[in-house]
This record gives sequence, structure tokens and C-alpha cells, in this order.
Amino acid sequence: MAQAAGVSESTVGRIWKRNRLKPHRVVGFKISNDPRFEEKLVDVVALYLDPPEHAIVLSVDEKSQIQALDRTQPGLPMKKGRCGTMTHDYKRNGTTTLFAALNTLDGTVTSETMPRHRHNEWLKFLKRLHRETPKQLALHIICDNYATHKHPVVKAWLETHKRVHIHFTPTSSSWLNMVERFFRDITDYRIRRGVFKSVPELEAAIHTYIANHNVAPKAPLDAAR
Repeated sequence: MAQAAGVSESTVGRIWKRNRLKPHRVVGFKISNDPRFEEKLVDVVALYLDPPEHAIVLSVDEKSQIQALDRTQPGLPMKKGRCGTMTHDYKRNGTTTLFAALNTLDGTVTSETMPRHRHNEWLKFLKRLHRETPKQLALHIICDNYATHKHPVVKAWLETHKRVHIHFTPTSSSWLNMVERFFRDITDYRIRRGVFKSVPELEAAIHTYIANHNVAPKAPLDAAR
């Protein structure tokens, strides 16, 4: 660009900085090609804004392959004039999967960690939600289109448990599932900068974070405003 414009590279850099231009950065995107996009969008948003009476609405998903990472050397704590330090390399000590259900009314989270995220584990979590919620209330569950959520065994169970209603978000539309906001927070505030020497240690940290969150949860729609 400097050559084409007949100016120096530093001039180009100053112009970019002054106008807050960052041409080296690329923002990713993916447009949903779901043929039922509008129908699913309206269905999910309606559950958030105008939930049915005598019902519980849960935003549910699994955060898979959470790694228990231990740093190769101890980091230095944060102090005046210096941020905390952490080695760029790490040791892998195994993984876990977090299943979480965010109550869209009050922001509380029901969670469970399991080694894998097959249809067996998904069904186990659904059964827990069914067991631990008031039987007189319908249970509306918002989730994505992951294959395990539509497994024949899961469908057969849903046929015999009519109070549980599944609502799928459109494909490539994870932003519609409110529990993803919670996954972002637990990743940023607890997992990403953590040091975990084992999977049990990682899982304990996850459960402690969620327990603290549930002490003073925020309704997701209020938090989003």
C-alpha cells in the first residue's frame, strides 16, 4: 500500500492507527443455512421473552473437551507494574465435559461433569433435570442440533416423558442459546487461566465456580441489557 500510494510505511501505519484500522485482523462468521431458521428463531426467542405458564425454560448444552492444563513452570503473581505471568507451554492431564442447564428465569445453573458426551451422558443429564424439577411444571429445553441430542434412544425416552419439550436452535446459531454466555464466563474467569494437575481438580474448580454463581445469579435477560 505504501508503494502504491507513494508514501512511507510509517505514514501508512499512522493513518491506520489514527482511523483505528486493523487490516491484519479477520473476523470469522457463518450464516445459518437452516431451511427452518425463522421458525426456530421465533420459537426460541418466544420462550425467552414470553415463556409459557406453569413451565420451566432451560437453556442446555455441553462444553466438551475441557482440558486440565498444568503449566511447566510456576508463574509469578501480579504486582504493581507487572501483570501475572504464565508459561506458554503446558502439560495435559486429561479432559472432562461440562453439562449445564441455565434457568432462563432466574439465572441458576444445574450442572454435571462427565468423561464423555455421547447420547448416554446427554440422556443421563435429561433424566436428572426431569427428576429434580417440579413434576407439575412442563419442562422446555433449548439445545442445539448436535447428533446426540436427536439419538433414537433419546427420542424414545422423550416419547414416554411428555412434560419434557425439546426446542432446537437453528444450525450454526449457538448465539441463540443463552447457556453459551455462561460457558464464556466460566472459561474467561475460571478455566482459561487456571492450573490443574488432574481432572478431579479441574472438575472441583468448575463446581465451585457454579456454586458461587448460584448464590447470587442474575436473570439472563436482565444481564444482557
